[in-house]
Amino acid sequence: MTKIMANVLVESESVKSLLTDAQFSHLNTCEYFIFPGFCDVHVHFREPGFSYKETIKTGSLAAAKGGYSAVCTMPNLNPVPDSVENIKKQLDIIERDSVIEVYPYASITKAQCGKELSDMDELSQYSIAFSDDGKGVQSDDIMREAMLKAKSLGKMIVAHCEVNDLLNGGYIHDGVYASTHQHRGICSASEYKQIERDVKLAKETGCKYHVCHISTKESVELIRQAKKDGVDITCETAPHYLILDDRDLQEEGRFKMNPPLRSALDKYALIEGIKDGTIDMIATDHAPHSEKEKSKGLKMSAFGIVGIETAFSLMYTFMVKTGIISLEKLLDLMVYNPKKRFNITDGDSYSIWKLDEEYVVNPEKFISMGKATPFEGYELSAVNYLTVVNGKITYKK
Repeated sequence: MTKIMANVLVESESVKSLLTDAQFSHLNTCEYFIFPGFCDVHVHFREPGFSYKETIKTGSLAAAKGGYSAVCTMPNLNPVPDSVENIKKQLDIIERDSVIEVYPYASITKAQCGKELSDMDELSQYSIAFSDDGKGVQSDDIMREAMLKAKSLGKMIVAHCEVNDLLNGGYIHDGVYASTHQHRGICSASEYKQIERDVKLAKETGCKYHVCHISTKESVELIRQAKKDGVDITCETAPHYLILDDRDLQEEGRFKMNPPLRSALDKYALIEGIKDGTIDMIATDHAPHSEKEKSKGLKMSAFGIVGIETAFSLMYTFMVKTGIISLEKLLDLMVYNPKKRFNITDGDSYSIWKLDEEYVVNPEKFISMGKATPFEGYELSAVNYLTVVNGKITYKK
């Protein structure tokens, strides 16, 4: 019936039991690929606190459409999951509304203010890891203390790396586009200098350490060297950093994210990092906002774009079809590496794709409440027809 990739054993009868006879017959007439459920370790589902942007329900449905069976949700919420009481509010919504496996992060510091550690001891049994995503932990002492505590708990520190003193009010990459269009730039050092610090601390403490959404060539080299030095480190990047650079910027909020789209040289370094294994996984940093928040141009719009419904198609179209990486490598990046690193298992979960079918990205057709994507109007290959999570259909085209 299908080409089974990477030894994903899904028997025809188990698929047939979930479909009508007509749907199953249609599958048998075409060449489809069955993939294990994808895993995204960096998403923002915005609930509790910001349900006008996204909800656990809409976010998980959007993830299912994208072929995902498991995601990890970031802690910049209201209330911040810095206590058991607060994280349980999120877990209650997840249990009630999610159609996929959702694993929340707890915050590293109280209210993500970077001043005092959260209740890490109590939170460790409820959270997948610890992160202050959206903010870098500025204090060396606080990050060292967090790493030592995480090490003792057998948990990972997942870091948004950003030196506040180097931002200077920037909102796009400090490159040619910024200088020629009178925009304030975000320098690359604001990212890689904090990675440099954290690598030293991770080596000192022995903590498991993961770097969020890397975007610069210096970040790639620092992590490459850290791995050679035996640091317990992994990292992620997102499809937009591999496909676009600051030459693609337009004066629209859908091109604004943090970190920003960097230079072509940074993009090429990220691609090399994907190819040689320095970069371990693809995460989307799916970050929905309201239309009003994203309609104020590059300067005034909120940081963040959506991507969970298009990630696989983007990577397949621009990375696999072009011969940059193999399909098997893409599965490592989107399935096996994140699940192994984060110790995630999600049972009988898979999606069924027609790789040679094309479509045009139309945000109005997104399930996500967020519509801001720099890939609007792009023609992509690979369409998902069915997602099954723990034996239950969560998306059907």
